[in-house]
Amino acid sequence: MNNKIVRTLSLVLAGFLLAGSSALAQVEPLDPPEKVSVAYVPIMKFATLYVAAEQGLFEDLGLDVEINRVASGTEAIAFLTEGQIDVGGIAIVTSLWNGWDQGLDIRVVAPGALEPFEDSPTKLIVRSDLFESGEVTEIADLEGRTVAVAGGPGSGGEYLAAKALERAGLTIRDVDLVNVANPDAPASFEGGAIDAGILGSPYAQQIEEAGFGTELAGDLTPGSMTVAFVGSDNFVTNRPEVARRFALALMEAARRMQGDDFLSEENMDAYLTHVSSTPEAVAGDSLLVFDPDLVIPVDDLADVERVHRENGRTEYTEELDLSNVVNTEFTEWALDALGPYAE
Repeated sequence: MNNKIVRTLSLVLAGFLLAGSSALAQVEPLDPPEKVSVAYVPIMKFATLYVAAEQGLFEDLGLDVEINRVASGTEAIAFLTEGQIDVGGIAIVTSLWNGWDQGLDIRVVAPGALEPFEDSPTKLIVRSDLFESGEVTEIADLEGRTVAVAGGPGSGGEYLAAKALERAGLTIRDVDLVNVANPDAPASFEGGAIDAGILGSPYAQQIEEAGFGTELAGDLTPGSMTVAFVGSDNFVTNRPEVARRFALALMEAARRMQGDDFLSEENMDAYLTHVSSTPEAVAGDSLLVFDPDLVIPVDDLADVERVHRENGRTEYTEELDLSNVVNTEFTEWALDALGPYAE
């Protein structure tokens, strides 16, 4: 057998083996394709959705996924509860905890991005003049002072503030917590309207670079989940084969985003199709953690619930049963199909 034939057969065999090893290829696509309606808040924490959509992963599994932007998670929650959409990409906020306590039939079915384990762009910033004068050099010095968060009571910003204050044995009741939108924070620091605040990218960096603020604490909730993909009751209960394939597509997308591949041209195109951003800004989000095994961090969710409950932001006082909040069936099925991720 000549060398040309040997090389040709080798390439064909390699391609066959590669295709045979692909779990997506081994999972039978739904026929006819099933429609899935998704509403999402356009932030990078839902980037697995963008990659799965733009790289044809949903289509490969027989899913016809319609993706719609919404202005807020509150809007998506309303659509979920009314059965107008199948999946929402949303933040886990107090209204959800109260809804679950009252029997809300929607479930967390997959994680969004997790907070970075280190060097998070989200920080507790204090006014530079207070830091330089020695008035506020540690978290305990914030007692009685004004601390800004975006979103106000029960928000993700308040949760982060509470976690920062816990380090000094303080609670949100020990400070004057005010709601300041992220874009307004630099001016509030410059004008002295606030003493400190919880800020993320790019606002924390802007404030520090302008000399208005100094980092007081960082890495407030390493690896925690504050956003998730949440499925409607109909999607979770009546369409399990669809939900499994939806989770499988997200998992494959997460695996395509690991390490240096996060900023690949193909992935960047997918991100910028769904998020109004720039390649430079997206590169700054590369610290976000997209778990390639899509494990839902139930303990982290329990901590978010605890903090909001202890802060008096929920309409109930007893610990919530998270079995009424989370359904891990679909991500576990996807993990069985793909196998644990190996770098």
